[in-house]
Amino acid sequence: MNNTQRALLTLLAVAGTSAAMAQSSVTIYGRVNTSVERQKVGDAKLTAMQNNASRWGVRGSEDLGGGLKAGFQLESGFASDTGVTAAQFFGRQSEVNLSGAFGALRLGNFISDSYYATADYISMHNHDTGTSADVLYTYVMRDVNKIGYRSPAFGGFSAEGAVSLSEKAPGARNAFDLSANYNAGPLGLGLGYTSNKGSTGVFGGFAGEAQQVALRGSYALGAFTLGAYYQYVTLDNINGTSADAKRHAYRLAAMYAMGASEFHANFGRAEKIKAGGNNLSGTAANQWTLGYNYNLSKRTKVYGFYTKVDNNANISYQGGAPGADFSSLAVGVRHNF
Repeated sequence: MNNTQRALLTLLAVAGTSAAMAQSSVTIYGRVNTSVERQKVGDAKLTAMQNNASRWGVRGSEDLGGGLKAGFQLESGFASDTGVTAAQFFGRQSEVNLSGAFGALRLGNFISDSYYATADYISMHNHDTGTSADVLYTYVMRDVNKIGYRSPAFGGFSAEGAVSLSEKAPGARNAFDLSANYNAGPLGLGLGYTSNKGSTGVFGGFAGEAQQVALRGSYALGAFTLGAYYQYVTLDNINGTSADAKRHAYRLAAMYAMGASEFHANFGRAEKIKAGGNNLSGTAANQWTLGYNYNLSKRTKVYGFYTKVDNNANISYQGGAPGADFSSLAVGVRHNF
């Protein structure tokens, strides 16, 4: 940690203390999630300690009266296995917002809500983190320089839209993200759309200007929770050529809860990439995961999982050379604070 980071942490601690005394609305929060894993990439094997998207942050709000509130959230990622902080200190989130009966206006850097509405919603076993994260979903939104609006909830329905300003960066245009959620009783539905032309969207080593649309459904049936999503992605070019690239992906997930125990299973598939009207040979992949969580408390769990990514000959969705499969057998601890 350099001197700038130390000074920033000291400032946040002092500011958080004084703000909390003044308005009792500033909190420090976070998650430490670490696993020990036996990983295999192709024929290479490795025993590793794995960080699973550990992070910490500070957030707060001020009541301005008349139902209007001002708020902020700053969030930083760090490697729990080494203690190294992210290169962009608040790269995970840095926003200021105004909220009220009209909904919420957000300004800054924050994760795409279309991702939360679809893929993240059904990633139940380890919160879509680490080596068992969903590698087949294509995330294409620029998270920086964003203006977002989140609607209030109406009978279980809510929506959010955001624009990421290009700020006249060479070759860039504004990016857009739209999402809708419906959650009522056991049923949940989600829709997400992203258009990012002038930046990079990546799947399986192919990059270009991208658009995606995804649908999600989930249903709780007693101790069972079932979920699924479907995503369709298009890229304006592939490796700098003018050929259009397209791809379909989907995931099925299930959880069974029994007391403090949770049993998880999910399966995902990315179909072959289609470019210039032709299917590209060897570009499909599958991912499946079996997991078990034991909740020691509302904030702490121990877990284990086995995950495997089966890459076809000309694709690599999780490390290694094209065609090399990836697998990991893991045990870990996650603590929220």
